[in-house]
Amino acid sequence: MTTANESLVLDAAAQDLLFREARTANTFTDEPVGDEQIQAVYDLVKYAPTAFNQQALRVVLVRSAEARERLVAQMSDGNKAKTAGAPLVAILAADNEFHEELPAQFPAFPQAKDVFFSERPVREHSARFNAALQVGYFIIGVRAAGLAAGPMTGFNAEGINKEFFADGDHSVLAVVNIGKPGADAWYPRSPRLAYDEVVTTV
Repeated sequence: MTTANESLVLDAAAQDLLFREARTANTFTDEPVGDEQIQAVYDLVKYAPTAFNQQALRVVLVRSAEARERLVAQMSDGNKAKTAGAPLVAILAADNEFHEELPAQFPAFPQAKDVFFSERPVREHSARFNAALQVGYFIIGVRAAGLAAGPMTGFNAEGINKEFFADGDHSVLAVVNIGKPGADAWYPRSPRLAYDEVVTTV
């Protein structure tokens, strides 16, 4: 009988790298993360699906000391130190005006821009959902690059939006610390729900 693991085409080492052995990192070494590494991550995960190919995720790489200070000030107390010390921090946000790109990004139905997304509340809902999917893809991509990710949602969203997205067209979804894992980077693995607790056949 074929086991669940044997049913996967992805080899076991890659499965471990991306999923089974991967966890949220809480400490990092001081080894820098280059722009070319993040571009490689993006160039991989950009192919993952979104509705209407809308690709609503936008990424701000926080590299300057001044920007890092502004970001840390908006993080929850438990996230301040690790955000201050990570080699690289990325702010992941939804672009609520993604529809402006749709005629080029969804040529199969360029009218989608006006037919489905002419109203701002509709765009905001769709942007948040699809960019959140891309946040997950981004984290997997960071792992694929041999780096550790420390995604967080403990922050003052209004404050980050004001500091980094003053145009009002973007909404922060997550802040991700990125780098090589440091000492005591991992908390113990938390339990996962079993297959039959999640999947129902009807």
